[in-house]
This record gives sequence, C-alpha cells and structure tokens, in this order.
Amino acid sequence: MSTEQTLFDRIGGEATFEQLVSHFYALVSVNPILRPMYPDDDFQAAAERLMLFLIQYWGGPHTYSEMRGHPRLRMRHAQFLIDSKARDAWLACMKSAVDELKIEESDRAELWNYLEMAAQSLVNTPE
Repeated sequence: MSTEQTLFDRIGGEATFEQLVSHFYALVSVNPILRPMYPDDDFQAAAERLMLFLIQYWGGPHTYSEMRGHPRLRMRHAQFLIDSKARDAWLACMKSAVDELKIEESDRAELWNYLEMAAQSLVNTPE
C-alpha cells in the first residue's frame, strides 16, 4: 500500500483549491479578454466546475466526474475561440493565483507545469 500523498493533500486540500480558484476568478471577472467568455448567469458555476476539476485531477474527491462525467476539456472548451492572447490572459490570471498560495516550490512547479500544458492544449484558434 502506497503512503505517498497526493498534491491535493500536500498543498492543503479543498481550502487551497478554493483560494486558488477564488483569486483566479476575481482576476477573470475584470479581464477584458476572458470576461466576455463567461455568461453572467454561469460565472459562479464555472468557478465551481474549475475547482472541482482541479481537486479531482490532483487526487481529491471525484465530485467533478460524479456530477459531469469525464472532463473532456478540449470538447467542453471547443465552443470558445481560444487563441494565444486568451491563453496568455488565462495564464496571467492563474499565475497570480498560484503565486499567492503558500505551498512548497516543488508542488508549485508541478501545479504550474500542468496548468501551462492544459492552457496550451485548449488553444483552438489560429492567429
């Protein structure tokens, strides 16, 4: 039996992901590139979905899949025109949120590397 902790456990569990997503969406709410992608009536729900997805991805409860099924990130984001400017805006907001977390540098690097890869993978609109 493995005793290795998940990143979810190492960085403080749900509370840390709630802090991350709250900070991120505070920035998104005033970002001129990102804000128009979120309908007003879905903004809070989008934040909850991101939080649940990240919690599950990093080893926490599987609430996201129980509620929404397989993440299918590219499919779920296909309706949005995501170019390099949108990716960079998303990453800038997320970088600020990640930088505020009080976590070990190795955990920060692991989290950030994933977020960069995921953001790049969602670009679907050429320049």
